Amino acid sequence: MSGPLRSLSGLVDFDCAARWGSFKLAAQELHKTPAAVSLQIKQLEEATGFALFIRHPRQVTLTEKGQDLAVAVAKFLGDLQGKVAALQGHDEEKVLRISTTHSFAIKWLVPRIGDFTKRYPDIDIRIDSNDKLVDLDDASIDIAIRFGLADLADPALVFAERMVAVYSPALLPPGQEALTLADLPRFPLIYGDTTETWIQLLRENRVLKGDYHFARGYSNAAVRAQAALAGQGISIVSFTAAYQDVLNGTLNMIACRSAPCEYGYRLLVNRRKAGMPKIERFRLWLTEEMVQMRAALEGAAA
Repeated sequence: MSGPLRSLSGLVDFDCAARWGSFKLAAQELHKTPAAVSLQIKQLEEATGFALFIRHPRQVTLTEKGQDLAVAVAKFLGDLQGKVAALQGHDEEKVLRISTTHSFAIKWLVPRIGDFTKRYPDIDIRIDSNDKLVDLDDASIDIAIRFGLADLADPALVFAERMVAVYSPALLPPGQEALTLADLPRFPLIYGDTTETWIQLLRENRVLKGDYHFARGYSNAAVRAQAALAGQGISIVSFTAAYQDVLNGTLNMIACRSAPCEYGYRLLVNRRKAGMPKIERFRLWLTEEMVQMRAALEGAAA
């Protein structure tokens, strides 16, 4: 019968094998032999009293209980590494740990974070993209950029979102330079959870009456942007999700009034990290980027 863990020595091996799905690759990262990794995990399985992996000829996969434990172990080791770095002190100002949503990380932050690192090459960026809320008292998180209801009086608000209609240039007929509101009935209209945002945009531009074909619903804004990139139709997305693609010319915007959105992005800071130079540098950079994005949005509607 299993009891409490008497040793934590196998947790690092387990975490590494869980990430790689392979004892061999985990061994390479840890500079051990695959047999040594396998032995550590076997001993951990004996200590816990349940199987952590299903062994296959060329790989291993986590069991259901193994998946649950892998999540807990990854967080535990991350917290431990963050605490060690904080106690060491000299590395704390050199590492900026950012938590944000998948969509914001993929469609906005990652494409332009290189500009920040060019400006501040001494700061090592760590981005954790997770749609779950994080504990800002956790030492492993410095700042969080979160999507939620926008209060214009909130000093943490960095961008009040708007909804725009975007499409791939591949949809343009020969000789036509841009699609307009008059072209909407000719294409599938891609929407979110409901068609309400499309209705708001049509109402804003006084073209509510029309034979519109609402074709596909994708709840995630980044997915709707990707659907537009794939030429599936004209998609309504948050401007943040479309911004980089519009700058690159891989997406075009319908020139019209954007639709209102009650949500926006807030910059939240770990209260124990507030005032640190790395935090203030990122805040300044983010504010500058958001000002430029807001100007681009206003210019597109002009």
